[in-house]
Amino acid sequence: MLAIREMTEHDIKEVAILEEAAFSMPWSEEAFLEMIKNPDAYYYIAEEAGQILGCCGMRDILGEGEITNVVVREEYRNRKIGCKLMQHLITRGVALGIEAFILEVRKSNISAIRLYENLGFRVEGIRKNFYEKPVEDGLVMWKKTEIK
Repeated sequence: MLAIREMTEHDIKEVAILEEAAFSMPWSEEAFLEMIKNPDAYYYIAEEAGQILGCCGMRDILGEGEITNVVVREEYRNRKIGCKLMQHLITRGVALGIEAFILEVRKSNISAIRLYENLGFRVEGIRKNFYEKPVEDGLVMWKKTEIK
């Protein structure tokens, strides 16, 4: 059974390994540690049978949720794990008063773009040559929330 919970220091090593497998410029263990210690950052993992299957996180910057990481273990992709993580993150953000969410994604990452669009994100701009290894434009995607 899939469970989503807050990331702890104990999870950092495995999450960093997931990042390294998925991205050409992954976050380090130190970067994750810094984020989970930040009172304005919220990081969650998806776990099943004691194995971390994915991670996502954001920083609350003056009421805007900057989504910094979304990753799912390759062999578990296309099973809605990324969607469930993002839904959890957005729900938590709305409860905290986040008025909008923003993220960047590689222009070529069609599966991630589709995920974000299905969650209500829209392309609002392009960051030219934003990514390295290889150099590629980043799409800036944004989602406005309905605070009740």
